[in-house]
Amino acid sequence: MEDPTDTLIDTTATTLTKLSIEDVQAKHRKERKELQAKIQELKKNAPKSDKKKRKEVLEETAKLEANLEARQAEELKKAEAEINANTAAECNEKSPVDNNKQPQQRISKAQKRRDKKSREARQREEEIKAAVKETVFAPKAVEYRKLVDKLEKRNLALHDIPSDGDCLYNAVRHQLQQHGLGSHNIQELRHETANYIHANKDTLLPYMTNPQTGDLLNDAEFEKYCDDVRNTAAWGGQIELKALSTILKVPIEVIQADGSPTIQGAEEFGGAPLIITYHRHMYSQGEHYNSTVELTGWEGEENDEN
Repeated sequence: MEDPTDTLIDTTATTLTKLSIEDVQAKHRKERKELQAKIQELKKNAPKSDKKKRKEVLEETAKLEANLEARQAEELKKAEAEINANTAAECNEKSPVDNNKQPQQRISKAQKRRDKKSREARQREEEIKAAVKETVFAPKAVEYRKLVDKLEKRNLALHDIPSDGDCLYNAVRHQLQQHGLGSHNIQELRHETANYIHANKDTLLPYMTNPQTGDLLNDAEFEKYCDDVRNTAAWGGQIELKALSTILKVPIEVIQADGSPTIQGAEEFGGAPLIITYHRHMYSQGEHYNSTVELTGWEGEENDEN
């Protein structure tokens, strides 16, 4: 039968743990809310025309968030350690000890539950810190920052295109609208692209390989390739860019995070190029294309305020 003294100690310690942990968590929620308000104020006060200042603000907000997460994790860890120490001290004071014998350490079920809860809380905080670090240095985030920096130097900003097999055609379509060059729909662009590839088989086939074998496409595979371009949401790449540039009679420039931009049709056609971006890491399903717009303000600021 369990000693009533142990039961009283366990109940008191559990209440103390619950209240203390809840107080710390409430304090952390308040701090996170205050930090978000501070971040909003920093963004509002950054001049829209000062690209360097905007970049500094983005870096500062990321650092503030990471520091807060790390500090809160340490505070929670210390609070749990103090609670466990106080509980152990209370148990020693209220438990009779024979001076001729070493006191036996009894770990109650309630203490085991508290220890388990403490371990789980520390693990969660470690996962949070790891997630913050991963978010900042993940390939997707690094690639995004490089692209934004390159575009800002040209007074441009990213324009998001839906992540589907039509992203290349949608990006080109958006650019055509930006330049006042017609209102082609996706199906028209795909149809004309497939026709161009089919008509220029001898020129393009040496660059077309089977992704599974690495061999050049045979006649049947080439026909299926053209049919997929025309009738499915097949992803477009370099060959489709070449086709679109020729069909539309306009240069198409592709900016990527690493390396110099590539331009299709620069020698054949005059005028300002359509400017799109290429992403290797933006989405898990594979490569992606976005469009661009002129940089007139801080894109996304209105959403931050909502």
